[in-house]
Amino acid sequence: MSDTAHDTAPRGDLFDKFQPIIDLRAGLLASGVEDPFSLVMEKVLSPTTAICNGRETILLGTYNYMGMTFDPDVIAAGKQALDDFGAGTTGSRVLNGTYAGHKAVEQALCDFYAMDHAMVFSTGYQANLGVISTIAGKGDYIVLDIDSHASIWDGCKMGDAEVVPFKHNDIEAMEKRLKRIPEGAGKLVILEGVYSMMGDIAPLKEMIAVAKANGAMVLVDEAHSMGFIGPNGRGVAEDQGVLDQVDFVIGTFSKSVGTVGGFCVSNHPKFEILRLVCRPYVFTASLPPSVVATAATSIRKLMHAGDKRAHLWENSRTLHKGLKDRGFQLGTDNPQSAIISVIMPDLERGAGMWEALLKEGLYVNLARPPATPANMTLLRCSLCSEHSAEQVQTIIGMFERAGRTVGII
Repeated sequence: MSDTAHDTAPRGDLFDKFQPIIDLRAGLLASGVEDPFSLVMEKVLSPTTAICNGRETILLGTYNYMGMTFDPDVIAAGKQALDDFGAGTTGSRVLNGTYAGHKAVEQALCDFYAMDHAMVFSTGYQANLGVISTIAGKGDYIVLDIDSHASIWDGCKMGDAEVVPFKHNDIEAMEKRLKRIPEGAGKLVILEGVYSMMGDIAPLKEMIAVAKANGAMVLVDEAHSMGFIGPNGRGVAEDQGVLDQVDFVIGTFSKSVGTVGGFCVSNHPKFEILRLVCRPYVFTASLPPSVVATAATSIRKLMHAGDKRAHLWENSRTLHKGLKDRGFQLGTDNPQSAIISVIMPDLERGAGMWEALLKEGLYVNLARPPATPANMTLLRCSLCSEHSAEQVQTIIGMFERAGRTVGII
């Protein structure tokens, strides 16, 4: 074959499968809208404000629910660990990557949840990926909510278990699927306390009762409720009185704790073997000492954060009512968490609304298909306990002005 013939032959491009998304993004940017997925925070001033595009902006899309990122004790602990232990461990937890701080943060988690075992991962994504793929493998069955987070789906795929999804928050649908599983098969039900797109909570009390009646173990992801929901901030399972029936709780440090990392807590007597058989734990570097020090300090402070929780609930109720009264369509009828999702007519107008809010001085998350339920476009608001009552009223005014400018209300 000549060189010329070789050069003109059709070639498969591995990026061709992304062309619809490439075209969608190009069309969005061609309309003159600023790229909503490339925002740069030039300077972070506090848990609730930052400089974006040269102007001071209220942050309403950071998951910094309890405002711990600038807590003086948290920052001091991180600085001290940086001085004492250096910038990183350069090793896996099962080799040279376990420092005193890693054991301390796992003990803080055990104390926070009043559970026997805690295992810390380098990210929340890895916590789901690792635990799910390790405990549910070939021949086992995973029954999970169709709206589960990407990390949950990826953990299922990596573990090679049979995956059986059911309609969101549908107790009857979940029960039907459990009853179809062959006798004697391993069964794991995966639920979330708060679903991050709409901000709605799961009926865990009823669902866990059904799961246990059908011989299934239960894993609950409390990423968006830990620190905030429940009398002690342990999440929706605690709030509904069923935490003692949950086999595994997955969580993250990148939300209420205010840093980065993930974890699993459990009372299972054989839990510790996961440290030797869980590949995303064994084959990755451990968290830097400064990160685990900030996390441990934050977690222990969250054990006594009742006033912060009460103020965050007040913020959630105020913002939900303010937006609803002004004609916005919201993801839930009543405030159920620190997340309030505002439903947009389509992606183009959603992006326009996002940009109009940014020009007002407000940052929110633009969430789009396929990450969203029912192909909706959402503006996702994540409140913080450090938002003042005055800031919340300012936010409502910004939404009203932007909404009228774009024609959403």
